[in-house]
Amino acid sequence: MRNRPATRRQFLKRSTFAAGGLFLAAPVGASRLAMAAETSRTAANVITGKDPRLIVHSAEPAELETPLALLREHSITPDALLFVRNNQSLSGAMNLLPLEAGGWPVEITGLVERPGSINVSQLSQMQQIEQELVLQCSGNGRAMFSAAAPAKGAQWQCGAMGNVRFGGVPLVKVLDRLGLKIDPRARFVTAEGRDAPAKAGDPDFEHSIPLEDALSRSFVALTMNGAPIPAAHGGPVRLVTPGYYATMNVKWLGRLRFEETETANYHQVRRYRTPREPIPVGSEFTYGLQNSEPNWRMRTKSVIFAPLEGERVAAGDVDIRGVAWNDGATPIETVLVSTGNDMAWRPARIVTAGGPYAWQHWSLSLDLQPGEYRLSARAVDALGRTQPLSPAAHWNPAGYAFNGVHSVKVIVR
Repeated sequence: MRNRPATRRQFLKRSTFAAGGLFLAAPVGASRLAMAAETSRTAANVITGKDPRLIVHSAEPAELETPLALLREHSITPDALLFVRNNQSLSGAMNLLPLEAGGWPVEITGLVERPGSINVSQLSQMQQIEQELVLQCSGNGRAMFSAAAPAKGAQWQCGAMGNVRFGGVPLVKVLDRLGLKIDPRARFVTAEGRDAPAKAGDPDFEHSIPLEDALSRSFVALTMNGAPIPAAHGGPVRLVTPGYYATMNVKWLGRLRFEETETANYHQVRRYRTPREPIPVGSEFTYGLQNSEPNWRMRTKSVIFAPLEGERVAAGDVDIRGVAWNDGATPIETVLVSTGNDMAWRPARIVTAGGPYAWQHWSLSLDLQPGEYRLSARAVDALGRTQPLSPAAHWNPAGYAFNGVHSVKVIVR
């Protein structure tokens, strides 16, 4: 018989770590002065500890983007530079400090032999793993979709991503510790966080992922870049599934439900999905479980780190470099670079990554004479999965999962 999990209200009521307050958006009738103050806020004002040079797309919920000029300076993205995309808020979590963790419980319910619970103190005493991986918002690159036709949401360029190290306990080990057996009917794991909607009555945020990937990849993360996960990034405990878009790596983890089907939650069914079949650019689309697919595994992608858009460089040997990654199922086999003038694609040199889910650095030196060039990069993995040449390919009205060829215009003097 299926265990029926408590309602969200019951869950928060009995949790000693439930949010004590909400970060509420300004009322519709806010004064122009207040609105002007909002737009002038820096990333450090939005989340204490963030580098003020990050781009603020929204203060509530927090949406902060990392300029590529900063992102390219580090193989592992520092906490202060890592992008933020929050859908909801948790009281006291708008900073890079760790939250009090010890008794924070993670419940496990649904199609298991019996419900169980484990807290952060217990998790921290178990054997830990560490995984270097790309954390990428599924809306990363939405601005490129919008160049073809407006796509709704924050107009992320390329900086809603980072390369980080998460550490924690594999989900299978957590189940073993609790002695939990999964019912054969279970096909998905649904994760809930302890954050709450900004408005009463709004659908709460949760996501489902396939059970097969959860058991082979997912871990209950306690650390990021060698320290407790900062509050703003989902600490003290976050579900991490390497190779998946960041939205599926649910922050402030409070409960896992084993279920037969994907959750029917608004954020799983009406958001964070892409059409299964191509649709006309600029058209409307009503998302459903049958006609679309969730933002689960990341598409093969590359980004140019140098030169940057509009940069002027000296003629002669020009170093072109960047990073490439995919869902980790197979290695990135090659990265091809074009100068745009002769339409030839040249293979770059790829540097071994810090694991199958981390981004791989690539570089290519070309002798470029004075003029204007359109540099483009295209990654190809061992399964032949690559990036479409047209930025409008895979266009969808929500602007999710962009992986078109990345191009920059540079001036060689």
